[in-house]
Amino acid sequence: MERPGRVLAWTGGLVALLVAVAIGSAALGPVRIDPLTVSKATLNVVVVPSGIALESATLPGVGWTVPAPGLEYAPVFGFEVPGTHQIIVADVRLPRIALAATVGFALAAAGTVMQGFFRNPLADPSIIGVSSGAAAGAVVAIAFPALVPVGGLHLAAFVGALATAFLVYAIATEGGRTPVATLLLAGIAVQAFLGAFISYVLVHSGESLRQAVIWLMGHLHNSTWSDVGFALPVALAGVLVLGAFTREMNVLLLGEEDAHHLGVEVERTKLLLLSLASVITAAGVAVAGVIGFVGLVVPHIMRLIVGPDHRILLPTSALAGASFLVVTDTVARAGPAEVPVGIVTAAVGAPFFLFLLTRREVYAL
Repeated sequence: MERPGRVLAWTGGLVALLVAVAIGSAALGPVRIDPLTVSKATLNVVVVPSGIALESATLPGVGWTVPAPGLEYAPVFGFEVPGTHQIIVADVRLPRIALAATVGFALAAAGTVMQGFFRNPLADPSIIGVSSGAAAGAVVAIAFPALVPVGGLHLAAFVGALATAFLVYAIATEGGRTPVATLLLAGIAVQAFLGAFISYVLVHSGESLRQAVIWLMGHLHNSTWSDVGFALPVALAGVLVLGAFTREMNVLLLGEEDAHHLGVEVERTKLLLLSLASVITAAGVAVAGVIGFVGLVVPHIMRLIVGPDHRILLPTSALAGASFLVVTDTVARAGPAEVPVGIVTAAVGAPFFLFLLTRREVYAL
């Protein structure tokens, strides 16, 4: 099958899988809802702009209320669904499922880029300290909210992640070149320092300790549509831009010297790939905390299935990551006591990765 056909076939299949997984997840919970009702309630959420209306807006800093234009929305579908079921699906379960899919999509895509970037199947989005930077920003926002008055937890984690990524890049860059080995070592050192900083903040976090620890474990509890609105545009835009550089990613697998001879601007491409992977990782971690193994295991499994060509590997890994995190989060909330989803991804991912090791199916890129 030609490459465009393979891409379409894999993408279509994985999108169908994601839809099926999402419907199944929304049907499960303390209140069981049949899949047909879930599908109708989900379609009832779809809205389109229907007009413009004046709304009240408060000016920051001065507290004045002024009229501001805003869009009115109308539902596209109007299926008959019991009111309680509509509320459960639309306001409780769907935002969590959508956020899980968004975060899994972002982390798996970033992991694909990082494994290709470092030519190492053990690389993941946290390898240059992005997750540690987000964690540092988040625990400061949780423990000392007065220090982060604007933007709150999500923005603090997002800024912390990006600041750490570019700090590591700046440390590793000398004379216009950024050796991959130096970048890796700088990332490890910065992660160690941030780990100490996070531990120090946790010791002095007082009553906020439990909230901070749960965030560090990775969670999707109390997800809202605003969380999805924060992460989804960044993740989608970042992956779409990355899709335009899949050829360069393939060529970089040959080595930087060969890539240069084949016409790739190596340093510029490395900076771009690193920046985009860091941004989409930051968006995911900022809303869901530190969730491990998604960006490590999913790209590796998809590489075994579809091969190393990033033109196919990038979209399939991203979609598979979305389904993987929806499933693991369903497991996380299905027991008698809900647990952070990061615990489940580690519990599932680590044994499976060990299984691949025993089969000798973890290999250098």
